[in-house]
Amino acid sequence: MLDFHLLKALHTAAGPRTLDVRLTLAPGELLAISGPSGAGKTTLLRLLAGLDRPDGGFIQAAGQTWYDATRSQWLPPQQRPLGFVFQDYALFPNMTVRENLAFAATGQPQPARIISELLESLELAELADRRPAVLSGGQQQRVALARALARRPRLLLLDEPLAALDLPTRLRLQQVLADAHRQFELTTILISHDPAEITRLADRVLELELGQVRRVGPPMAPAAPARVVGRVVAELAGGLLRVQLPGGAELEVSGTAGVGEEVVLTVEVARAL
Repeated sequence: MLDFHLLKALHTAAGPRTLDVRLTLAPGELLAISGPSGAGKTTLLRLLAGLDRPDGGFIQAAGQTWYDATRSQWLPPQQRPLGFVFQDYALFPNMTVRENLAFAATGQPQPARIISELLESLELAELADRRPAVLSGGQQQRVALARALARRPRLLLLDEPLAALDLPTRLRLQQVLADAHRQFELTTILISHDPAEITRLADRVLELELGQVRRVGPPMAPAAPARVVGRVVAELAGGLLRVQLPGGAELEVSGTAGVGEEVVLTVEVARAL
């Protein structure tokens, strides 16, 4: 179980604010965190990881105190049994995939077995001797996840790990994350702006706004796609059409149709998290 109450001063576009989050996670839970820029999402992960110092509160993880302001207790980040996957992956560029994993597995019992299992389970065996610069974004993401898991963490922190990937790769890696979460019996906290991703992966979602908790509860499914009939008002270069929607709004879409023809568009409208 992870139980925490964290306070931290924030400097936002709206002025000074205070991050104030009190939450308890059950073992094996996957919590998504969402909210606009400046809400305190990444700050919260960094406080849990020990990369930043809170201004007050506590962190209790599986009966161990990681931080307690009233007792002046502080567990350094390297002693916290967690893995952190950063948005930019933060892989060591001068190390191969295997060497990145070996660095993270230092101090673990049977590190060679850990590395071998991770290379196999995350389908990285053929890439083991390559360096990050020659890997695709999706491959780098899998290496970053494997490196985080090499520490045998109880808590996995993910800071928008899939945001920069194309949709097919993102969907594949969502399944990789879900499988790793179950296989390694993790408690996981994931920052995401994608309502569909949150619905697919998370047990609960924590919505933040300017450091304050707006909602904690089950994910809310994105709205179903709607069909809209528009009229083509111009044919543009590159196979694009300018289409006028009911009400007068215009947008550009790819397709083939003549000026004046009606086209049917599928519009997905999701509630902003």
